[in-house]
Parts: sequence; C-alpha cells; structure tokens
Amino acid sequence: MRIIFMGTPEFAVPTLDLLHQNGHEIVAVITATDKYGGRNHKKLIESAVKKYAKTHHLPVLQPKNLKDPEFVEHLRKLKADLQVVVAFRMLPEVVWDMPPMGTLNLHGSLLPKYRGAAPINWAIINGEVETGLTTFKLKHVIDTGDMYFQAKVLIDENMTAGELHDLMMPIGAQLVLQTVKALENGSAQAVPQQGTPSHAPKIFHQTSEINFDAPTEKVHNFIRGLSPYPTAWTQYQDKKLKVFLTEKEIVEHELAPGTVDTDRKSFFRIATQDGFVRLLEMQLQGRKRLALKDFLNGLKW
Repeated sequence: MRIIFMGTPEFAVPTLDLLHQNGHEIVAVITATDKYGGRNHKKLIESAVKKYAKTHHLPVLQPKNLKDPEFVEHLRKLKADLQVVVAFRMLPEVVWDMPPMGTLNLHGSLLPKYRGAAPINWAIINGEVETGLTTFKLKHVIDTGDMYFQAKVLIDENMTAGELHDLMMPIGAQLVLQTVKALENGSAQAVPQQGTPSHAPKIFHQTSEINFDAPTEKVHNFIRGLSPYPTAWTQYQDKKLKVFLTEKEIVEHELAPGTVDTDRKSFFRIATQDGFVRLLEMQLQGRKRLALKDFLNGLKW
C-alpha cells in the first residue's frame, strides 16, 4: 500500500517504523519544520520523525502551509492510497480528503473521551484507571471521525504522563498496523463514536501551577499528569519549583494548604486539604532536576 505518513514527535516514530518494516511503501513523510533550540536557541532541531525518515532514506516534506497549492499538488502526484496521521497538526480538507482510502488517525484515548491535544495528560489528571488508543477516519471536526479499532491501557495510581506515553507508543503502532491491514484486505468497518464526549485541551505553563488547597489525591494526580512535561510547579524560596514525582500521604493536620513541612534530611512535603504530597523529584529554578536527598542537600536553609 502507498502511504503518506504525517507526524512529528517521538510518539509517532514506532508507528512509522512498524509500517515501514512491514513492507508498506512510505511515499512521503510529512513533519514539522525544523526549529531552533538547545543552548541559547542557536541549534536547529529536527523532529523525531524526520530523524527516523532520514536514517531510513524516506522522502521528507516540511511544509509551512498545508494549504499551499504547490504542496497540495505534490501530494496528488504521489498517488497515495492512504494517509496515516500520528501526533500532527490539524489538516485542511483538501489534504485529508485526498487519498481513495482517506486519512487514518491514531488518538491517545478511548474516543469519544478526551478529544483534543492532551489526552494522556488529562486522563491522569482526572484520576482515570483506564485509557487507551483509537484509530479513526479523519473528518473536518477534530477527533470526531468514525472509529476502526481501540485498545485499552490500564493506568497505575502512581504512573506519570511520561510513563503512560511510553507504554502507549508500541500499542498504538500495532493498532495502526492492524487497521492498515484491515483496510488493505477490505475487512475494516468504521463505526460512529458512541457515548458522551469529553475534552483534553492543550496545557500551558501558566495553567500548570499547583493548587494545594485541594484533596491530596487531586494534587498528586495533577502533578503526575504533567510529568515530565509541561511540568507542575509552585513557588519556593522566591523561586519556581518544578515537581516531577510525589507520594500521597492522607493524614489529619493543622497546617494551611501549601505549607512546606520538612526535616531538611529525609522528607519534604507540602500540606493539602486532607494530608500531604511528599516530593520525590523536583527542580528548583536555575538548578538541575534532583531526587529528594540531593535536593535537600543543595538547599540553603
């Protein structure tokens, strides 16, 4: 099958790899333009998908404008049977409606739950014990297309968004391959999404500040749902403190929510409505990410 693959981050790489290794003809890989990053933002950074494509000698396109007539005409000339999208930006209709088999999208939730840009994060923030992945046929309204297959994934009570992301990558790749095979042999049947939709909007740094005036469970879920990116944060010693890992401690106390309690040697915890969250890995502004012991040793008391 002739496939155009669209994706940018690491999450998309296992899917591209599996399609390529299973003999599908990847006629083009479309990914984000290179961006400046690194120290002082002087180094040009290629996407994870582009790096994979270059290593395996797959043709790469990096359009700034997906509606550009030259780009659209280039796509037409490729005569793809199918387009596969994993973690890419919104496509115009002239692009997603082009191939005879349409455009297949992989989404990191059990649709219609968690439609939007950050399904993995919001599933953990909301304390879900289960999430999953869905392959569906793209249409104009985001994440609303008819579904092909779904796979469920369990969420451990201390699992971070980063851990769930890594767990879901190979599962998603297998789900896309299963869908492509079904489309190829004519057995795929797309069904409408059922149930009440929920949403997973993009998360920004300014909305990632921790509110300790909440139950311990909710604070813990918020922190792990944003770890390692974009990272939950609070203020400590007049500096921004990013928090990556915590433990829950539900216990009665008389401290105001947000109060730091520490023996300066073995624990560092912050009060919530009904207990504490114990900080295990954190990063004070201007310093490296550290485990608890190294963090405490480096503080000025």
